[in-house]
Amino acid sequence: MRKDAWVSILFCFCFVGGIAAAQKPSTGSENTLYIRCDTLIDGKSEAPRKDVVIGITGDKIDLVGAAAFTSNMRVINLPGHTCLPGLIDTHTHVLLQGDITAADYDVQLLKQSREYRTILATVNARRALEYGFTTIRDVETEGAGYADVDLKKAINNGVIPGPRMQVATRALDVTGAYPLLGYAPDVPVPHGVQVVDGPEEGRKAVREQIMYGADWIKVYSDRSYRVREDGVLDDIPTFTLDELRAIVDEAHRERHKVASHAMALNGVHNSVEAGVDTIEHGNYIADADLKTMAARGTYYVPTIFVGEYVAQGRAAEGAPVWVQMLKIHEDTFRRAMRAGVKIAFGTDAGGFDWKVNPAKEFSSMVKFGMSPGQAIRSATVTASELLGMQDKIGTIEVGKWADIVAVPGDPLADVGVLEKVDFVMKGGVVYRKP
Repeated sequence: MRKDAWVSILFCFCFVGGIAAAQKPSTGSENTLYIRCDTLIDGKSEAPRKDVVIGITGDKIDLVGAAAFTSNMRVINLPGHTCLPGLIDTHTHVLLQGDITAADYDVQLLKQSREYRTILATVNARRALEYGFTTIRDVETEGAGYADVDLKKAINNGVIPGPRMQVATRALDVTGAYPLLGYAPDVPVPHGVQVVDGPEEGRKAVREQIMYGADWIKVYSDRSYRVREDGVLDDIPTFTLDELRAIVDEAHRERHKVASHAMALNGVHNSVEAGVDTIEHGNYIADADLKTMAARGTYYVPTIFVGEYVAQGRAAEGAPVWVQMLKIHEDTFRRAMRAGVKIAFGTDAGGFDWKVNPAKEFSSMVKFGMSPGQAIRSATVTASELLGMQDKIGTIEVGKWADIVAVPGDPLADVGVLEKVDFVMKGGVVYRKP
């Protein structure tokens, strides 16, 4: 027998013997699946743990540590891998296929039926899961009505594979502020949002969306961006402060949260003043608003990669401000970290093609100043808190859902390996393995 084969046998014997002395499984071995990880980033401790066994019974974790193995046990070995909690993307659009240019968006709303778009969304949901995202918040359907509610239902009922979903359905904006725009007045065209004007229309829309299954309310709070001479990213706010306050008040009264697309000075300020729960994109946020966000616990979902991805396309359309916004965004991100704002992972997948791995956002966050460990926490612990699901997901610990992913290598040394997830378990079911 070759020398390296004897070394492998000896390693396995020592590894199993060592953990056998430490702890026996807390449940019957016949009903439990065990995952052996070289390294575990559990989302709780700062330091990774070595040679860890995770036991899963049903859809929950019932062991994290060590176990004594016998021949009748079901074991998945992941040598050379780092295990992590299932990743969470808090800003996606599964019913969108990328809209780098206005023409891309028009085609999807004018030439693709909602039924066809929903079929494509099932493919995107599967992609998200296989990328390692076991939970997503999908922040509006871009003209596809309440299709996200049915997609979520189909996943929950086991009809199709996909991540756990929280959905925002139609999103809200005011007259004349959101595509489709530019068509003749006598040509009726669909809109990518539910158009509302005035506080009472806003309240009614919130009630309607919740009635049809919205988990979140999404608002578009600004548009028409320009960089001022002092370097501030300026905008035109959409809703008045009274309108935004009415929408937020109604949502909160019904125990639902509000996500605000707010990219620049006024949109962010009005959103923060109105009491929204998350600021989406936030390319520019004034220091005073960052201070308020930190004090109130308002989350910041920066979606960096999508800005890099679409900037060139928008610039080619005659909007070079999108290139300028990249540097402004980096400065804002760094100021938000210094201010102690809660930063959650979100990609805007769908704003770019779903064939592009959304995990590229990790490298963008590190480039903007996060450590790899901070970036991982933004997509696990922090994201679970944003969703109000921290008691179920976000960490690998006993009693939580068995949402586990693994990557070959060490993401704390090279965060880019998170684009190479090759093991995915959601709720105790393996959807991808090496």
